[in-house]
Amino acid sequence: MAEDAPQLLPDFDSHWKRAIADTYDLGPVPAFVARWWCEYAIARDPGPDAHVRDLHRRAAETDDFAEAQALLEEVSKIRYWTR
Repeated sequence: MAEDAPQLLPDFDSHWKRAIADTYDLGPVPAFVARWWCEYAIARDPGPDAHVRDLHRRAAETDDFAEAQALLEEVSKIRYWTR
Protein backbone atom coordinates (compact mmCIF):
# COMPACT_ATOMS: atom_id res chain seq x y z
CA MET A 1 0.00 0.00 0.00
CA ALA A 2 2.82 2.40 0.84
CA GLU A 3 4.26 1.99 -2.64
CA ASP A 4 1.12 1.84 -4.80
CA ALA A 5 -1.39 3.97 -2.87
CA PRO A 6 0.36 6.04 -0.18
CA GLN A 7 -2.58 8.45 0.02
CA LEU A 8 -4.49 5.70 1.85
CA LEU A 9 -1.99 5.31 4.69
CA PRO A 10 -3.28 8.01 7.06
CA ASP A 11 -6.85 6.65 6.95
CA PHE A 12 -5.63 3.04 7.08
CA ASP A 13 -3.47 3.72 10.13
CA SER A 14 -6.23 5.66 11.88
CA HIS A 15 -8.78 2.93 11.20
CA TRP A 16 -6.33 0.20 12.32
CA LYS A 17 -5.66 2.01 15.56
CA ARG A 18 -9.36 2.65 16.27
CA ALA A 19 -10.69 -0.77 15.23
CA ILE A 20 -7.90 -3.15 16.19
CA ALA A 21 -4.88 -1.77 18.04
CA ASP A 22 -6.68 0.29 20.68
CA THR A 23 -9.27 -2.40 21.36
CA TYR A 24 -6.99 -5.47 21.40
CA ASP A 25 -9.87 -7.26 19.67
CA LEU A 26 -8.89 -9.42 16.69
CA GLY A 27 -12.51 -10.20 15.79
CA PRO A 28 -12.83 -7.34 13.29
CA VAL A 29 -9.57 -8.21 11.47
CA PRO A 30 -11.21 -10.14 8.57
CA ALA A 31 -13.67 -7.32 7.87
CA PHE A 32 -10.89 -4.75 8.24
CA VAL A 33 -8.68 -6.57 5.73
CA ALA A 34 -11.59 -7.01 3.28
CA ARG A 35 -12.46 -3.33 3.44
CA TRP A 36 -8.90 -2.13 2.98
CA TRP A 37 -8.23 -4.62 0.19
CA CYS A 38 -11.09 -2.97 -1.73
CA GLU A 39 -9.76 0.51 -1.01
CA TYR A 40 -6.26 -0.52 -2.11
CA ALA A 41 -7.46 -2.36 -5.22
CA ILE A 42 -9.33 0.74 -6.39
CA ALA A 43 -6.68 3.30 -5.40
CA ARG A 44 -3.74 1.48 -7.03
CA ASP A 45 -5.38 1.66 -10.47
CA PRO A 46 -5.82 5.21 -11.82
CA GLY A 47 -8.92 4.38 -13.87
CA PRO A 48 -11.19 2.99 -11.17
CA ASP A 49 -9.78 5.41 -8.61
CA ALA A 50 -10.66 8.43 -10.75
CA HIS A 51 -14.10 6.97 -11.52
CA VAL A 52 -14.92 6.37 -7.84
CA ARG A 53 -13.69 9.84 -6.87
CA ASP A 54 -15.83 11.35 -9.65
CA LEU A 55 -18.90 9.43 -8.47
CA HIS A 56 -18.35 10.69 -4.91
CA ARG A 57 -17.87 14.26 -6.13
CA ARG A 58 -21.02 14.16 -8.25
CA ALA A 59 -23.03 12.66 -5.37
CA ALA A 60 -21.85 15.42 -3.04
CA GLU A 61 -22.70 18.16 -5.53
CA THR A 62 -26.19 17.09 -6.57
CA ASP A 63 -29.35 18.34 -4.91
CA ASP A 64 -31.27 15.32 -6.20
CA PHE A 65 -31.40 12.61 -3.53
CA ALA A 66 -32.24 9.85 -6.03
CA GLU A 67 -29.29 10.80 -8.22
CA ALA A 68 -26.93 10.88 -5.24
CA GLN A 69 -28.23 7.51 -4.11
CA ALA A 70 -27.70 6.01 -7.58
CA LEU A 71 -24.16 7.37 -7.76
CA LEU A 72 -23.27 5.95 -4.35
CA GLU A 73 -24.85 2.62 -5.25
CA GLU A 74 -22.51 2.50 -8.24
CA VAL A 75 -19.57 3.06 -5.89
CA SER A 76 -20.88 0.25 -3.70
CA LYS A 77 -21.06 -2.11 -6.70
CA ILE A 78 -17.49 -1.27 -7.68
CA ARG A 79 -16.31 -2.00 -4.15
CA TYR A 80 -18.30 -5.24 -4.07
CA TRP A 81 -16.68 -6.49 -7.28
CA THR A 82 -13.16 -5.67 -6.04
CA ARG A 83 -13.48 -8.22 -3.22
